[in-house]
Amino acid sequence: MQMPPIVSAQEWDAAREELLVKEKELTRARDDLAAARRRMPRMAVEKAYSFEGPDGPAGLLDLFDGRRQLVVYRFFFEPGVKGWPDSGCPGCSFLADQVAHLAHLNARDTTLVFVSRAPQPEIERWKARMGWSMPWYSLTDDFDADFGVDEWHGTNAFLRDGEQVFRTYFVNNRGDEAMGSTWSYLDLTALGRQEEWEDSPEGYPQTPPYQWWHLHDRYPDAA
Repeated sequence: MQMPPIVSAQEWDAAREELLVKEKELTRARDDLAAARRRMPRMAVEKAYSFEGPDGPAGLLDLFDGRRQLVVYRFFFEPGVKGWPDSGCPGCSFLADQVAHLAHLNARDTTLVFVSRAPQPEIERWKARMGWSMPWYSLTDDFDADFGVDEWHGTNAFLRDGEQVFRTYFVNNRGDEAMGSTWSYLDLTALGRQEEWEDSPEGYPQTPPYQWWHLHDRYPDAA
């Protein structure tokens, strides 16, 4: 294996400063992309969709759990997928292991859920084995086909205005590989991180950074 050269501390600092310029460009580009997402047109969801949850049947509105935004990840855990019924898709499982504590997303009026075609008893068993806590629903209709996740994993973002639901964004393939952190999910949503420094349309909810950040068991609605 041909390793890079060994250099002095001064040379190392210079090389790092050179790369830092590119890193800052990437950060600004990522912020610009998130700002463009917040200006994406919305698509009204007109069809009624049905899911099965741990407490019984649920509609798409129920998945919001009373919050304004919803992020839905399509996890392939079902008959016909490698590992069934002992395990889920290896790639989907890798992503699930990276999901941050959901209290931080919830504090930004955002709910994250997973959906699969496995029945609820199998989902609950798989979650318990892996130590995952995200809400997880069983697909019962063509939601996956309608939102581009019937043949491959993907993450859809939705916004609720009263009882009207809108699709606001979607990523799949390598777009999913960056998901898992609170920031990556919020940057995908229509309202973003909801912090004052963000470039958002007028009237969007925004508060100072740091001030809303808490330990996951110290948010007002923490269980």
